[in-house]
Amino acid sequence: MTLHIPFDNSFARLPEGFAAHVAPEPVQAPELLVFNLALAEELGLRIGAEEELAQVFSGNHPPEGASPLAQIYAGHQFGHFNPQLGDGRAILLGEVVNAAGRFDIQLKGSGRTPFSRSGDGRAWLGPVLREYVVSEAMHAMGLPTTRALAAVATGETVYRETALPGAVLTRVARSHLRVGTFQIFAARRQLEHLQTLFDYAVARHDPDADNPLDFLRGVIARQADLVARWMSVGFIHGVMNTDNCTISGETIDYGPCAFMDRYDPHTVFSSIDRQGRYAYANQPDIIVWNMAQLATSLVPLMPDSEAAIEQFTEAVHAMPGLIRARWLHHFGRKIGLTEATPDDARLITDLLQIMADHDADFTNTFRALSANAARDQFTDPAAFDAWEVQWRARLAQETAPQDLMRQTNPARIPRNHRIEQMIEAAVAGDLAPFKRMMDALSAPYETDPRFDDLTRPPLETEIVQATFCGT
Repeated sequence: MTLHIPFDNSFARLPEGFAAHVAPEPVQAPELLVFNLALAEELGLRIGAEEELAQVFSGNHPPEGASPLAQIYAGHQFGHFNPQLGDGRAILLGEVVNAAGRFDIQLKGSGRTPFSRSGDGRAWLGPVLREYVVSEAMHAMGLPTTRALAAVATGETVYRETALPGAVLTRVARSHLRVGTFQIFAARRQLEHLQTLFDYAVARHDPDADNPLDFLRGVIARQADLVARWMSVGFIHGVMNTDNCTISGETIDYGPCAFMDRYDPHTVFSSIDRQGRYAYANQPDIIVWNMAQLATSLVPLMPDSEAAIEQFTEAVHAMPGLIRARWLHHFGRKIGLTEATPDDARLITDLLQIMADHDADFTNTFRALSANAARDQFTDPAAFDAWEVQWRARLAQETAPQDLMRQTNPARIPRNHRIEQMIEAAVAGDLAPFKRMMDALSAPYETDPRFDDLTRPPLETEIVQATFCGT
């Protein structure tokens, strides 16, 4: 083999009970669909031939040094606690270390594991390409996220509502530790495992943390900024369960996710979120709730539980203020303010209200501000005029607001209707729309007339009403 991955598998060295050591299930006819060469080079991988990459990243031939395993965790799913979940269709091959840190390499859709329950452990092509596109677009926009290294067609059929082509995604993450990873050992009162997990997570993500309170504050800070960044690009995760909430502060599990077109804070895309728990506007509240679950799981590690509860409660209760500050920072930059002050919050919220009232496209409206063309985004342009007077008066205090806005507001996002069209073409054997979308989203802040059609919001007949969980 010419492919070389310099594995150093720290999670695999943890005691029994953290994972099931299980190999991927082979597939019939693997075919490499796409490989992220730039990411591979960042990770220090020595690349082999295309046929070899297909064999490795389908799971047929785990590379030398891999230690395949499925991680165990629990989680609150739509507010209800499931005491045992785990990787039911994902297998961690191992970890690599480079100058930027330690990274997991994981196969998703690689077959059944002891945590699969009634699932087949497989993925079909649509969600694999969706995660590839959206995660790489998020990275290009500068948001913390897992990455996509490869997508491989399996040559097998996956049965969901109908027969569909199978595929495997290779995902890269700073780790796959989740709030739910802590929850399972806390719920089981496996305090030695909980302590081991805490020590491992601190070493990997918070080496300056001296105790669980420091660690909690670090996770809270990362998640506060992450969700504020989601809001700033109109992103809706769709399933903010605690098992989809990372310790690293990366976006993970792109299931029923989507970016808003017309601005509506109540937008929901997930087909199973019938109560709107994970609607766009609810995301800041949900992440606070998730951090409260992490805090609860850390209490057993503290020598004085009553004092710990008081300290942890204070840290969690401070989180809405942190989110608000990060929200103000990111949205302030979207309207050209280098560092927005609390007095600027009203200017931002007034714009959002006008956008909601007059059917403005979220992405295009903010992008148009830098080109003095935002007025045309509103069904009643006059509604924008009074706000614009206040905004321009505030911009007079800034030095280069147009440049800042162009650097902050993407020209292109992976719009849901375009993703669905891309998936439909790929299922029919045409990957050209996928490749074009990847090209367009690789430099999202650059104006490029070649991709103007991808900036258009959906027509009424193109609107995707719901997206679906899982692979």
